[in-house]
Amino acid sequence: MVNLSTSYMGLQLKNPLVVGSSGLTNSISELKEIAAKGAGAVVLKSIFEEQIRHETERLLKEEGGKMEAMQKGFGDIMNSRAYDYAEALNYIESFAKEHTLSDYLKFVSEAKKSIDIPLIASINCATPYDWTYFARRIESAGADALELNVYLLPADIDRTGAQNERMVLEIAESVIKQVNIPVALKVSYYFSGLANTMVELSNTGIKGLVLFNRPYQPDINIDTMELTSTHILSNPVEYALTLRWIAILSGKVGCDLIASTGIHDYESMIKQLMAGAQAVQMASVFYKNGFDQISHVLADLQKWMEKKNFENISDFRGKLSQVNVKNPAAYERVQFMKLYSKIV
Repeated sequence: MVNLSTSYMGLQLKNPLVVGSSGLTNSISELKEIAAKGAGAVVLKSIFEEQIRHETERLLKEEGGKMEAMQKGFGDIMNSRAYDYAEALNYIESFAKEHTLSDYLKFVSEAKKSIDIPLIASINCATPYDWTYFARRIESAGADALELNVYLLPADIDRTGAQNERMVLEIAESVIKQVNIPVALKVSYYFSGLANTMVELSNTGIKGLVLFNRPYQPDINIDTMELTSTHILSNPVEYALTLRWIAILSGKVGCDLIASTGIHDYESMIKQLMAGAQAVQMASVFYKNGFDQISHVLADLQKWMEKKNFENISDFRGKLSQVNVKNPAAYERVQFMKLYSKIV
């Protein structure tokens, strides 16, 4: 019998298909369907740092309006707005943080009771905000693991690459000190020394690296001459970028690797596993084809393993990682040169 089970961050998964964080993992009914269709695990929709900031700004604006009205009534008695005082500002920020978090905690708790597969909560952050507070509360709500979705675009000309890398390291180090559940770090490929940075991150104590998150991509509408967005869902060809780095890092990092972005079918799943991934995250394909795709992908994976006489995922995982292939340079620039030589 073919055994599709695998482990990721110490969690036992019945198969390597993890439904990634998205709007599709934001309701109990959809989580139940994901579990029923056979997914190995699910990552809840992220709670965003921007949500907290937006809520804080909204409350500050409301309180500012109230205080201005009071000033008109009391003249010089009220010579400054309440949120000018550090105590008032801290109170409003704490209230906004708690208000934003409480709904998410209720969702985590209810979701954990509703499904029988590992439940991974997600925090989306861009700065070393107070994520330790969120992490502790999410752990207490019942999440099996936590994914820190850290997106850092190196667009600040006054910050060096080393400073950006240090920020991500600090986020990881601060959170893992506060929780007992396994923590994964979902990162982008915007690092000047990507391989070195991934190794450093893997040695912080995190249990998993998710390669890669898929950022918002701006576009320009030439008719309206306005800024818009494009390619919200991933394209199947995008798996190749992740494949290269999974293969290069496999066997060199101190934690599990999970592949994300562009994985739409069983073929791209198998390729990521052969490159060295413990599991894969899929999301865009479910927007396009629904959750029935989960069972289709798993059935095709099983058929392929039977055809190749593989009994377990471990029989072929990492078989074509950089450390195991005959020509390791094939994953680096020589691959391009070989192709280029055939064109010219």
